[in-house]
Amino acid sequence: MTTNEMSLFEKLNHWLRNSISVKMISIGILILILLIPTSMIQSLITERQYTSEAAVNEVSAKWGNEQMITGPVLVIPYKAMTKNDKNEYVSTIDYTYFLPDKLNINGEVFPEKRYRGIYEVVLYNTKLEFSGRFPKPDFSEWSIPENDIIWKDAFICIGIPDMRGIKDNILINWGNESIALNPGIENNNLMTSGVSARLPVDATTSAKDFSFRINLNGSKGLQFVPMGKETHVKLSSKWANPSFNGAFLPDKRNIDKKGFTAEWKILDLNRNFPQKWHSATYSFGDSYFGVNLLIPVDHYQKALRTAKYAILIICLTFLVFFFIELLNKRRIHPFQYLLVGLALCLFYSLLISISEHLNFNLAYYISSFATILAVSLFTKSVFKSIKLGLLVALELIILYAFIYIIIQLQDYALLMGSIGLFIVLSFVMYMSRKITWIKNNAVE
Repeated sequence: MTTNEMSLFEKLNHWLRNSISVKMISIGILILILLIPTSMIQSLITERQYTSEAAVNEVSAKWGNEQMITGPVLVIPYKAMTKNDKNEYVSTIDYTYFLPDKLNINGEVFPEKRYRGIYEVVLYNTKLEFSGRFPKPDFSEWSIPENDIIWKDAFICIGIPDMRGIKDNILINWGNESIALNPGIENNNLMTSGVSARLPVDATTSAKDFSFRINLNGSKGLQFVPMGKETHVKLSSKWANPSFNGAFLPDKRNIDKKGFTAEWKILDLNRNFPQKWHSATYSFGDSYFGVNLLIPVDHYQKALRTAKYAILIICLTFLVFFFIELLNKRRIHPFQYLLVGLALCLFYSLLISISEHLNFNLAYYISSFATILAVSLFTKSVFKSIKLGLLVALELIILYAFIYIIIQLQDYALLMGSIGLFIVLSFVMYMSRKITWIKNNAVE
């Protein structure tokens, strides 16, 4: 039947079935539809990650959260005159703060793995030994009369954010005396949580050596604030995957399969608060340092990064099918495109579910193998060609291998991605050179 003999409906039907433009538009619409399940997959990964974090926080809350030790600080109150709302001078209590000249911290961190369902939680117990020296309290720089200093209420305080982690009583050796520390801090302007104790300090007190031990539970990480004019910290642990963080990295460190050791030396000039002050508040948060105990594999982060390439894999796979249609004169129904796209989306669901029980790399191998096998067998069945089934399998193997390399090489991900996309575009341009687009669009 010639074109002239066709009815208008037959001409329209023939054009819809054979038009490359219509085929490309339909493929584009399918890709847009598949954005919905790919977005749902990313949401699922994020939800599982939040569930994991909730499990970690639940276990940590019962054991001890991340700990940041601040102190010790010697606090001496004094009487001050301030104006009230009526512009009248009234007597109030203010505080002076003195930090130690030397602060040495030696400790060992004992990590422990716990499980909440399928989720792994890293907890630790640490035994820390503090020692150092406080200088003689010197008020000469301030216009504070000697009679206004309330020596009898002087106290020392140590900031501990999660008091539930304290395992033993804390005794501070102050000179020749041993004094028990009590829960809570009288002045919350400096710290909101911790321990403190009244000290025998007066105008005749000279420089004092101090020492104390802390047996503490925590999770995720252990941090310190450099409160000494010269602060030395030495930590050791059998945990082989530490992450040193905060404002200062260790001056010395050694990491191997048996664990790590790390040493810090920090001066008062390295931080943004003085050795002594009064009538002022300072933030210590910018000066903390320490170590986090990391779980070696974050499969949720890797799975989420992998899922971001879902549309790329779907588009390139559809492009291969499109070229098979054009170059081999084989037709594929849009529903068959949709089935292939859904199979590619399910790869990520398999990946995240298997990686929660197995190593991420092994989960990736299993998920990609299952997806490649399903899609290639489907292709063979649709086209009745083993050769075309193997071609699609090869394309998916290359794509999944490429994505795997990218997520392993985080620092070079952009470079590898750019090179890979350039190669793909060049290949598409090469494959499309033989297609006569206008002729194929014409109704015959």
